[in-house]
Amino acid sequence: MPEFLRTPFAEGPPLDPAGVSVRLIAAALLGAGVAFVYRKTRHHTEVPPTFPVTLVLLSVLIAMVTQVIGNNVARAFSLVGALAIVRFRTVVRDTEDTAFVIFAVVVGMAVGAQDLVVSIAGFIIASAVAFLVRPRTMTAAAAAADGFTIHVRVGSGHSVEKLAGPTLDEFITGRQLLSMKTARQGMAVDASFQGQLRAGANVEELVKTLNRLEGVQEVEITRPRRFEP
Repeated sequence: MPEFLRTPFAEGPPLDPAGVSVRLIAAALLGAGVAFVYRKTRHHTEVPPTFPVTLVLLSVLIAMVTQVIGNNVARAFSLVGALAIVRFRTVVRDTEDTAFVIFAVVVGMAVGAQDLVVSIAGFIIASAVAFLVRPRTMTAAAAAADGFTIHVRVGSGHSVEKLAGPTLDEFITGRQLLSMKTARQGMAVDASFQGQLRAGANVEELVKTLNRLEGVQEVEITRPRRFEP
């Protein structure tokens, strides 16, 4: 390598290229595992399409950062200062999503620190806990028996009744408006309805149909009791 290319990087930490590559690949695989666990423990209607990809990239990037820092305290403070200027406009919607972000970060950090045992053991145990405590699902039969509450969020330029009303009436009976309020600093409208599922209708299909409507930003169905284990 020419001297003018070798000199600027002479002060960097001595790293084995093969070892670095293996660790980054391991971080990517474990990050993909975190994304898989996230998909399986969250209801599919709650999974943003880009969030699992973000978890994989976070694991790889944190593994890179950890290897760059090494044992150099000055480099650690420099990277913290550089990363502090990054600002994200997207807010994590749920505390469980935040936990998965931390999950991906810690896995990547453990791999970057060359502690494979901690990364694998932590991944296995955290994944097992995520599956054990994941939210229980609601069956259509239970919803039809006791009724449920459905929350719909639409953009401020749309009418909740005109946009979602026909679909709601197609799937539920005895629909009653419980509440309506603005959200996201007036950029959206939240409406809550109560009703019972029609015979032969499906809760999952109701959510999918509402999500396909242009202008609907979020759909949530809740029921106060008797969830399936």
